[in-house]
Amino acid sequence: MCCESKRRFLLLYATQKGQAKAIAEEIWQQAGAHGLEADMHCISEMDKYNLETEKDPVVIVISTTGTGEPPDTARKFVKKIQDKTLPPDHFAHLQYGLLGLGDSEYMFFCNGGRTVDRRLQELGAQHFYDTGLADDCVGLELVVDPWIDGLWLALKEALQLQKEGMNNAVDAVSSSLSTAPHAVHELNLISEVQNLKLEDEAARGSDVLSQKLDDINLVAPARDTEPSLIHSVPPVSQSALNIPALPPEYIEVQFQDTQGENPHLSSLISEGTTFEVPVTKAVQLTREDAIKTALLLELDIADTAFEYQPGDAFCVICPNNVSEVEELLHILGLSEKGDDFVCVSVKQGTKKKGASRPQHIPERSTLKFILTWCLEIRAIPKKAFLRALVECTSNVGEKRRLQELCSRQGASDYTRFIRDSNVCLLDLLHAFPSCKPSLSLLIEHLPKLQTRFYSVSSSNLYQPGSLCFVFNVVEFPAGPSRPVSRKGVCTGWLAELVAPLLHPSENTLDTKGERFSTEKISIFPRPNNAFHLPADPSVPFIMVGPGTGISPFIGFLQHRQKLREQHTDWEFGETWLFFGCRHQDRDYLFKQVHYLTSILCFLENGTLTHLKVCFSRDTSTAEAARPKYVQDVLRLCAKEVARVLLKERGYFYVCGDKKHMADDVSDAIVDILSMEMEADRLEAMKILAMLREAKRYLQDVWS
Repeated sequence: MCCESKRRFLLLYATQKGQAKAIAEEIWQQAGAHGLEADMHCISEMDKYNLETEKDPVVIVISTTGTGEPPDTARKFVKKIQDKTLPPDHFAHLQYGLLGLGDSEYMFFCNGGRTVDRRLQELGAQHFYDTGLADDCVGLELVVDPWIDGLWLALKEALQLQKEGMNNAVDAVSSSLSTAPHAVHELNLISEVQNLKLEDEAARGSDVLSQKLDDINLVAPARDTEPSLIHSVPPVSQSALNIPALPPEYIEVQFQDTQGENPHLSSLISEGTTFEVPVTKAVQLTREDAIKTALLLELDIADTAFEYQPGDAFCVICPNNVSEVEELLHILGLSEKGDDFVCVSVKQGTKKKGASRPQHIPERSTLKFILTWCLEIRAIPKKAFLRALVECTSNVGEKRRLQELCSRQGASDYTRFIRDSNVCLLDLLHAFPSCKPSLSLLIEHLPKLQTRFYSVSSSNLYQPGSLCFVFNVVEFPAGPSRPVSRKGVCTGWLAELVAPLLHPSENTLDTKGERFSTEKISIFPRPNNAFHLPADPSVPFIMVGPGTGISPFIGFLQHRQKLREQHTDWEFGETWLFFGCRHQDRDYLFKQVHYLTSILCFLENGTLTHLKVCFSRDTSTAEAARPKYVQDVLRLCAKEVARVLLKERGYFYVCGDKKHMADDVSDAIVDILSMEMEADRLEAMKILAMLREAKRYLQDVWS
């Protein structure tokens, strides 16, 4: 029940993977300590709030998904406020503050938040607090924490509730995102630091604990001079800590004696219709000694209503690794109960506002089903999860280190040893063996197991009833924070699934001696609104796709070849492909593929008019000056590239790695435009921005 109207503010969140919701919940939890109450709702619940009549300040936390779109939960809201018939003073009464979440690895950083922010401004809404844009690439908390710190004073000013002496802890916090620690909403552990030291005086692991002042001069063993996941050094090891408030428990799990069937995988997906389709072929596109293993899979969609265009993406519903699930069950002491059915419900009397069973968790299923198909057990633990794990840890040294990792003082350690090291729950449980979390805690804090996106690498016109895609099998090597190497959740599963097709035995050959498979995977479409061939076939286009970035362009070329065969009287524009890999003889993808047309065949039959390749690791004395990367080859073709883009109004497509390729390609295009137009770099950047706006410079990239 909300308190007085003057002390209330509306808190809206729009989330795709749960991060925006978690941050909104943190704001909701802290509000009470500041004499405020947050009326919190998902932005999609438009029947529970009304911005047209809202008089109190509004706080919005919104993430970004895809290529800069608002999350799915915000689509209806965004569509509503983008109504062009709304007058410019529609929200003139509204005061708001917005926190956008994004990843600067992608072109349209925080575009979900920026879109909403810009439109609210256009409709007359006023900021009561500066917009914050948090970057998941470097750590959301670097902006989120100080933004929340400054929020309370801004809210009180907006509500005209600030009273002298009301909250001394926020006196030093300004709306310009001060980074000063905020003591009111966090627990001060000065006394606990001393208690931990006293309780574990005799323990050999006491080097991870805070030291008393008279202990500082003790010489630590050489192995203790560097921090690690399980070990801290001064000043963190000697600091009083400010840690987050303990998140309230809200999930209850009850084991049942009854049997039954697990839910169908389609029930876990809200995005649309799912299709269970057979994997009919698998080809390894790289040699065994290549640094990365690239696989091509073909799916049979002939008996389904699945539709796609070249350039589209689709999603694969994948499970967690079986051995990791078994290992987690063992650590939780539930090895014998994996196949038992459990009932998941909201805990009676919980203090969590609006608590509900997470949508991705079935009300009733086996324990193994939840850990296999529902929870992202590989997710990097958030600080709130670490805070909750503190309460499940019995060893005082381990307890202290977990407190440090979720504290303000340990922020750099969290970034280095958890975030940047890609540590997951299993890694933590190995590193802190006295930590024994409950199953309910895992359900509360582990996010939904996300589907994985892949670009289509075929044309339904060229291969009716088939869908192909290409991927590298992702490898995570062992390291100081990760005791064992791992493969990617989805790519590792797919590689294991199709191993019989790649390495056939007598059991995988039919009567004609051909490979066959009975394995099926569940998929659903994720159409791309822009990354398609030009509608006019006479328009030329350039494709840049090193490595597996070539994948959608195989579909482009297949489609173009079929159109050329069917419409001999049409005029077709020239096509350019810039491809790069490490070694010509190891990972030159699609150079030769037995049952598909190779890129050399596309070149020979005229479907592809220009092929430019480069090999970054193949060097010799005679070839020292040869270009290594696709951006270098583009510069060598500057006049032709500029001609296609400027004179012939062609299209430019980029697919592949964002950080190590797409940005460099963008820089190369700016240089080319600047040189060929004899314009300064700023003018060239404006031209590139216009090409993007006109959907003639298109990207399908990943980090």
